[in-house]
Amino acid sequence: MLLTETRRRHTRSRATESRAADRAAEGGFVRWYRGRPALGGLLTILAGVEIFLSSQLDLGNIRVQLGIEGMQATVIPIALVLVGVLAMLMPAHHIFYGVIGLAVSVYAVIGVNLGGFVLGTLLGCVGGILVVAWMPRPAPVEDTDAGRAERTGTERTGTDA
Repeated sequence: MLLTETRRRHTRSRATESRAADRAAEGGFVRWYRGRPALGGLLTILAGVEIFLSSQLDLGNIRVQLGIEGMQATVIPIALVLVGVLAMLMPAHHIFYGVIGLAVSVYAVIGVNLGGFVLGTLLGCVGGILVVAWMPRPAPVEDTDAGRAERTGTERTGTDA
């Protein structure tokens, strides 16, 4: 019994050490990336860039651009890029930025060349959905004797029985 308990403690301590080493090995960028809706923000930024580029097309003598003298062709992509950047910089407001990104992406269908020929709208919608659906990861719980006692409601006595 005592041997089994010793093995368990040794195994737990190795597992705790390896988790601590993994956390220490994580760079600053990895920690920053994991704490934000980065993929959704990136897709929203790409949607803004794609819609902007599609509004700047020049096919021979035909300029492909809809909206009030092209104002929407500039404002909508800037709004999408801004929403994507803000979603990554301020993750506490991710639901607000995701909904704004979705609304602007859907509006781009009628405002700017069918939403960047539908590709920009799709990127913006997927990015907005990912930003809204993102949830922050809970803080890791240290696996110590005191922490286990708090979680299980038992306290450790000085004897091994």
